[in-house]
Amino acid sequence: QVLLVESGGGLVQAGGSLRLSCAASGRTARPYPMGWFRQAPGKERAFVAAISGSGENTYYSDSVKSRFTISRDNAKNTVYLQMNSLKPEDTAVYYCAAKETTYSRVYYALARDYDYWGQGTQVTVSS
Repeated sequence: QVLLVESGGGLVQAGGSLRLSCAASGRTARPYPMGWFRQAPGKERAFVAAISGSGENTYYSDSVKSRFTISRDNAKNTVYLQMNSLKPEDTAVYYCAAKETTYSRVYYALARDYDYWGQGTQVTVSS
Protein backbone atom coordinates (compact mmCIF):
# COMPACT_ATOMS: atom_id res chain seq x y z
CA GLN A 1 0.00 0.00 0.00
CA VAL A 2 1.17 3.51 -0.81
CA LEU A 3 -0.08 6.58 1.03
CA LEU A 4 0.03 9.89 -0.83
CA VAL A 5 -0.37 13.25 0.86
CA GLU A 6 -0.61 16.47 -1.13
CA SER A 7 0.19 19.91 0.21
CA GLY A 8 0.86 23.42 -1.05
CA GLY A 9 -2.54 24.42 -2.31
CA GLY A 10 -4.12 27.76 -1.53
CA LEU A 11 -5.51 31.01 -2.86
CA VAL A 12 -3.46 33.00 -5.36
CA GLN A 13 -4.11 35.83 -7.77
CA ALA A 14 -4.04 35.30 -11.50
CA GLY A 15 -0.48 35.38 -12.78
CA GLY A 16 0.88 34.06 -9.52
CA SER A 17 2.61 30.81 -8.66
CA LEU A 18 2.19 27.85 -6.35
CA ARG A 19 4.17 24.69 -5.77
CA LEU A 20 2.32 21.53 -4.86
CA SER A 21 4.02 18.63 -3.15
CA CYS A 22 3.01 15.00 -2.96
CA ALA A 23 4.75 12.91 -0.33
CA ALA A 24 4.62 9.14 -0.66
CA SER A 25 4.97 6.67 2.18
CA GLY A 26 4.39 2.98 2.72
CA ARG A 27 5.49 0.61 -0.01
CA THR A 28 7.97 2.93 -1.67
CA ALA A 29 10.87 0.56 -2.25
CA ARG A 30 11.07 1.76 -5.84
CA PRO A 31 10.04 5.13 -7.29
CA TYR A 32 6.74 4.75 -9.11
CA PRO A 33 5.47 6.76 -12.04
CA MET A 34 3.42 9.63 -10.66
CA GLY A 35 0.81 11.96 -12.02
CA TRP A 36 -1.11 15.08 -11.15
CA PHE A 37 -4.79 15.42 -11.95
CA ARG A 38 -7.32 18.10 -11.16
CA GLN A 39 -11.06 18.32 -10.77
CA ALA A 40 -13.02 21.53 -10.99
CA PRO A 41 -16.59 21.78 -9.65
CA GLY A 42 -19.02 20.06 -11.96
CA LYS A 43 -16.28 18.65 -14.16
CA GLU A 44 -14.56 15.32 -14.52
CA ARG A 45 -11.09 14.68 -13.17
CA ALA A 46 -8.56 15.80 -15.78
CA PHE A 47 -4.94 14.94 -16.42
CA VAL A 48 -2.39 17.66 -15.69
CA ALA A 49 1.12 16.19 -15.74
CA ALA A 50 2.98 12.91 -15.33
CA ILE A 51 6.52 11.84 -14.58
CA SER A 52 8.30 8.52 -14.90
CA GLY A 53 9.76 6.77 -11.87
CA SER A 54 13.27 7.70 -12.91
CA GLY A 55 12.21 11.32 -13.43
CA GLU A 56 13.72 11.51 -16.91
CA ASN A 57 10.42 11.52 -18.78
CA THR A 58 7.55 13.95 -18.30
CA TYR A 59 4.30 14.70 -20.05
CA TYR A 60 1.83 17.58 -19.79
CA SER A 61 -1.67 18.42 -20.86
CA ASP A 62 -1.83 21.13 -23.50
CA SER A 63 -3.60 23.45 -21.08
CA VAL A 64 -0.64 23.62 -18.68
CA LYS A 65 2.33 23.00 -20.95
CA SER A 66 4.97 25.75 -20.59
CA ARG A 67 3.35 26.99 -17.34
CA PHE A 68 3.59 23.95 -15.07
CA THR A 69 6.60 21.77 -14.28
CA ILE A 70 6.49 18.35 -12.70
CA SER A 71 9.57 17.06 -10.91
CA ARG A 72 10.54 14.58 -8.24
CA ASP A 73 13.03 13.94 -5.50
CA ASN A 74 13.24 10.19 -5.09
CA ALA A 75 15.42 10.48 -2.01
CA LYS A 76 12.50 12.23 -0.33
CA ASN A 77 9.76 10.17 -2.01
CA THR A 78 8.19 13.43 -3.11
CA VAL A 79 6.81 14.72 -6.38
CA TYR A 80 6.27 18.40 -7.08
CA LEU A 81 4.12 20.47 -9.38
CA GLN A 82 5.42 23.99 -9.93
CA MET A 83 2.58 26.10 -11.27
CA ASN A 84 3.37 29.47 -12.80
CA SER A 85 1.28 32.07 -14.62
CA LEU A 86 -1.82 30.70 -12.94
CA LYS A 87 -5.21 31.42 -14.47
CA PRO A 88 -8.69 31.36 -12.93
CA GLU A 89 -9.44 28.27 -15.01
CA ASP A 90 -6.71 26.44 -13.10
CA THR A 91 -8.95 26.52 -10.03
CA ALA A 92 -9.59 22.94 -8.94
CA VAL A 93 -8.80 20.28 -6.42
CA TYR A 94 -5.43 18.81 -7.39
CA TYR A 95 -4.71 15.14 -6.81
CA CYS A 96 -1.50 13.19 -7.09
CA ALA A 97 -1.49 9.55 -8.07
CA ALA A 98 0.98 6.67 -8.19
CA LYS A 99 1.21 3.72 -10.52
CA GLU A 100 2.66 0.54 -9.06
CA THR A 101 4.95 -0.81 -11.76
CA THR A 102 8.52 -1.95 -12.27
CA TYR A 103 8.92 0.19 -15.41
CA SER A 104 10.95 3.22 -14.38
CA ARG A 105 10.91 5.17 -17.64
CA VAL A 106 7.19 5.12 -18.37
CA TYR A 107 4.59 7.72 -17.49
CA TYR A 108 0.82 7.44 -17.51
CA ALA A 109 -1.79 10.01 -18.52
CA LEU A 110 -4.99 8.12 -17.81
CA ALA A 111 -6.57 8.20 -14.38
CA ARG A 112 -7.64 4.58 -14.68
CA ASP A 113 -3.99 3.49 -14.95
CA TYR A 114 -3.14 4.69 -11.45
CA ASP A 115 -3.35 2.53 -8.34
CA TYR A 116 -3.08 5.03 -5.50
CA TRP A 117 -4.48 8.52 -4.98
CA GLY A 118 -4.01 11.31 -2.50
CA GLN A 119 -6.83 13.18 -0.81
CA GLY A 120 -6.38 16.31 -2.90
CA THR A 121 -5.44 19.92 -2.25
CA GLN A 122 -7.50 22.95 -3.25
CA VAL A 123 -6.04 25.53 -5.61
CA THR A 124 -8.04 28.71 -6.13
CA VAL A 125 -6.95 31.37 -8.59
CA SER A 126 -8.71 34.70 -8.33
CA SER A 127 -9.07 37.07 -11.27
